[in-house]
Amino acid sequence: MNVSTFRGVCASILSLLAFTASAQSQDPNYQLVERGEYLSRVGNCAACHTAPGGAPLAGGLPMALPMGRIFSTNITPDPVTGIGKYTEQDFSRALREGVAKDGHNLYPAMPYTSFAKVNDADVHALYVYFMHGVRPAQKNNRQPDISPLLAIRWPIKIWNAIFLDSKVYEPVSGRDARWNRGAYLVQGLGHCGACHTARGVAHQELALDGSRAGFLGGALIDNWYASDLTGDSNTGLGQWTEEEVSEFLKRGSNRHATSFGSMVEVINQSTQGMTDADVAAMAHYLKSLPPARDSAEGRAVYISQSAFASPTSDRTPVQSGKGLYAIYCLQCHGADGKGVAPLIAPLQRNPNLLETDASSLINVSLNGTGRVVIQGVPAAYPMPSFGAVMSDHDIAEVLTYIRGSWGNHADAVGERSVALMRNRTKSAAEQE
Repeated sequence: MNVSTFRGVCASILSLLAFTASAQSQDPNYQLVERGEYLSRVGNCAACHTAPGGAPLAGGLPMALPMGRIFSTNITPDPVTGIGKYTEQDFSRALREGVAKDGHNLYPAMPYTSFAKVNDADVHALYVYFMHGVRPAQKNNRQPDISPLLAIRWPIKIWNAIFLDSKVYEPVSGRDARWNRGAYLVQGLGHCGACHTARGVAHQELALDGSRAGFLGGALIDNWYASDLTGDSNTGLGQWTEEEVSEFLKRGSNRHATSFGSMVEVINQSTQGMTDADVAAMAHYLKSLPPARDSAEGRAVYISQSAFASPTSDRTPVQSGKGLYAIYCLQCHGADGKGVAPLIAPLQRNPNLLETDASSLINVSLNGTGRVVIQGVPAAYPMPSFGAVMSDHDIAEVLTYIRGSWGNHADAVGERSVALMRNRTKSAAEQE
């Protein structure tokens, strides 16, 4: 091939690529695929519908419920094992009402009570993405690991009649566009309440928005305590600025706290990939929430971190806890408990340390936590696991010391609580 012919071929290829790019930019379906992909990231669909080592969105991830384990389903467009034969109406019904194409009810582990708020335009974009932007994967759905008696699904129809509010989100008058955008994302696709709102005896969220008490006030889920996201000055976001909330959502840490548990997946797969405007809108909305009534009662008045330069407590710290802290914790978190924020979590006035429920502290001490990865760069200092080198008694003692030092005023941690968490997390790991 001579030079002129080579140049001609290159020119033809470049012209074809330019034409393809131009056609894509003008094709509304291509734009909808991009929009739908973004919305799926906001909804963090991949976190639940992708099993470790499995094909993206092909399901199989185990989820613990009070009556046993279920497994997320294949939501790729495979026509046999996935949702390839779903019409848009079928897709919308599954997303917003929790009813599959064949009419069976989905378990409420699928946060359709939140997705019910998603508007028609966003549902359409999501449908186009899942049908045209996701690679089909042939993988059969796993049956629930639940006794046949408890696996009966028709009672879910009654559950839906009582607890499902099928109204699409409507902007609140008197609130600006940013607040409404944040509320739409938090209450809807973001489904923050699915983890951060406590549940009742029927496993229903006690509130789906700020109109009822307890919304985003913190909740125990999968052996972690999902943090209080309301304005509580001790356990919530009361001392955080909007910018600090945004920083946490984009990076997984700030000067107050670092992410742990399933929140690591949310940061890695969802919020860090959201636009700055949407993250700022979520922060704006969250900062508008008053303290959750059930978490505000009986709390100590907030005391600034700067008031404490050395461990202090209303009670004498357990000496063994202090010694264990010096061995296992001091090198990273410092003698003053300030850590090296945002790289290493501060322990002084950290809202997660002040929660009445110490589940997250026990779990992270026993098992460590996953590594946040921001734009491909892993966090340098993830919390390691100490379950193999510290006894239940040791962990109880050191957590009791930490929860009573540097201005922290939280209850002691019992050895039995540590033992129970060790057994629960060990059993969950063995089942996977």
